[in-house]
Amino acid sequence: MLPRRILKALWDKRSACDRVIEFTSAKTFASYESDTLLRSGVERQIEIAAEALIQLLRAEPSLASEFSDVPRIIAFRNRLVHRYFEIDTAIVWRIVEVNVPKLRQEVQALFDRHEQASATESC
Repeated sequence: MLPRRILKALWDKRSACDRVIEFTSAKTFASYESDTLLRSGVERQIEIAAEALIQLLRAEPSLASEFSDVPRIIAFRNRLVHRYFEIDTAIVWRIVEVNVPKLRQEVQALFDRHEQASATESC
């Protein structure tokens, strides 16, 4: 069973991914690029997802192998936070289209395994 702190970080990560997917549903790159509010919301949720990953790995470093491209996720989060003025909207859009759904699946897989383990322990 996963500790509460890890479950909270996973929940935050999954929620942030869900929001990015929701915000960008039926949107195009052109609409994303021209909508400052949408870009701000997406970038903030990417920051939250990455920060949740950082907190998760602080609590349980062995979980790093469960996620793709951990160093790149953290590096991009740092760029969003500290070098926001250099952000390329095309890169963010690619992350939205390719990486966020993949991260969402990876988080869900951990939740599913946790639920199976909890069900087995309850028996």
